Amino acid sequence: MDKIINIAVVAHVDAGKSTLVDALLEQNGVFRENEVVQERVMDSNDIEKERGITIYSKNCSIKYKDYKINIVDTPGHADFSSEVERIMKTVDTVVLLVDAAEGPMPQTRFVLKKALEQNLRPILFINKIDKRDARPQQVVDMTFDLFMELNATDEQLDFPIVYGIAREGIAKLDLNEESNSIEPLLEVVLKQCEPYQGSESDPLQLQVSSLDYDSFIGRLGIGRVTRGSIKTGETVALVRNDGRQDSFRISKLFVEEGIKRVEKQVAYYGDIVTFAGCPDISIGDTVCDKSKIEALDPITIDRPTLSMNFMVNSSPFAGQDKKSKFLTSRHIKDRLDRELETNVGLEVEELPGSDGFKVSGRGELHLSILIENMRREGYELSVSKPEVLYKEIDGTKCEPFEKVIVNVPSTYSSTIIADLQERKATLEMVNNGDNDYVHLEFSAPTRGLLGYRSAFITNTKGEGIMIRSFDSYKPYVGEISGRKNGVLVSMEQGKTLGYSLWNLQDRGTLIVNPAEDVYIGMIVGIHNRDNDLNVNPCKNKEMSNTRSKAADDAIALVPPRTFSLEEALEFIQEDELVEVTPGNIRLRKKILDPNERYRLNRK
Repeated sequence: MDKIINIAVVAHVDAGKSTLVDALLEQNGVFRENEVVQERVMDSNDIEKERGITIYSKNCSIKYKDYKINIVDTPGHADFSSEVERIMKTVDTVVLLVDAAEGPMPQTRFVLKKALEQNLRPILFINKIDKRDARPQQVVDMTFDLFMELNATDEQLDFPIVYGIAREGIAKLDLNEESNSIEPLLEVVLKQCEPYQGSESDPLQLQVSSLDYDSFIGRLGIGRVTRGSIKTGETVALVRNDGRQDSFRISKLFVEEGIKRVEKQVAYYGDIVTFAGCPDISIGDTVCDKSKIEALDPITIDRPTLSMNFMVNSSPFAGQDKKSKFLTSRHIKDRLDRELETNVGLEVEELPGSDGFKVSGRGELHLSILIENMRREGYELSVSKPEVLYKEIDGTKCEPFEKVIVNVPSTYSSTIIADLQERKATLEMVNNGDNDYVHLEFSAPTRGLLGYRSAFITNTKGEGIMIRSFDSYKPYVGEISGRKNGVLVSMEQGKTLGYSLWNLQDRGTLIVNPAEDVYIGMIVGIHNRDNDLNVNPCKNKEMSNTRSKAADDAIALVPPRTFSLEEALEFIQEDELVEVTPGNIRLRKKILDPNERYRLNRK
């Protein structure tokens, strides 16, 4: 039987977690010599590949000497932090990646805090030491200060330090030594962690830390065997989070070998296993031997901070997209129920008296990834503006706040400070960095940041970097001014015409092309002023007998602004919706009829 050590690779976005996992797999014989392997092999989801981010935590394993090392690759974005929280109980240590130039970032603080709370002793990996602006020694000091801030114990403060370049599969214990492999990191792991101790004759105990779903065998539980062994076909006891007891039979059992999930008849203490047999198993449930039922402490997951309404698409173009397959509220409900099988950071409730659902998650990206997956699967729906979820703490109304780190050229710093203070943000730190860049840190209400990213990009001419991470709930800060521009709303249904769009260019920024289908109530542009304006984008030039070359010259249209899904969700106001279909993202008013909108506004 192998000696087993479990490690998690944690870091902020883009620090190189998945790249480091690639190097560990490649240098330990997981792939054949002639095998073609894509970059970031663990990012298997289509959206993960396209965006270069990790969304779901995933397991793999390597053999090193006589050890089996299970590796958990975790997301770095704050919106998927529920994926990180749960796996901390299944690992012996974490490899904390920090960029040699950027230093610790907001999400570095979050993942490190979770690791320290579980009494883990992290290994610090300073990555990208080949960067031109790398400052590894200074970053080590900054990370040590972060450990101190998070009240690390003396033992945790004595963390080993590894320097490396994950992209090239290089790790070393000293900046001056030569290395061409990742082996020094593995040696530190073996030195830091004892293999998991136990006996296969002990009564079984296992806590579910993740969920998966298979269309053939149903819901799957994933967790570490903390005691004894687990066997296919045996009947086991189940202690649920609320204390209720049940029993079920293990129908399938899998362990990770390399990047493959391999079926086994038996797995032993220390290993991370995937099993089937209980259709309603949940995060935090304890699986035990029936002869000795002992529940482990429940796993608590932070509650959602943001919600959106997912509704049936009620626009005149509903069902016209050739790739659309699922349009009804029943279809949407079934899909959301399926998402709840594995996405434990999500909450869904039916909206009273309408064909819709209130879906709550950990942030805009968390919910927009779900919407993007749904549209790719053939779903049509309308989505409302994101809204923050308030809490009452000690009788005070509180709202979610985020830590915001901004790096901008000094020319734009005063504009950004003014923008964010207008959105009720508090400036906490200013540092003059290198190359005329300024480093700013804010505490800002999530409400004020909704829709701000596009203004930030415009105001910094695309040269600024803004990183956000959920911080805590703080007292409600009152009204916050929203979008400063109104919209151009179509009052005709038909195809847009170049002549009409050319005349509308003076009124604002267009978001539709010529010869594009529009309907009454659809948003076709962003008004230059703060009010909404009803326009006719389908009006053609009137014919006359008079002809002149000057009058008939080809019209020149400015290319329209296009919205990604996240940008559209950030842009809309409370009286607007995003219409999402497999082929299109359209913006529209909730009430399509202009006369009805006018009557309501008069009230």
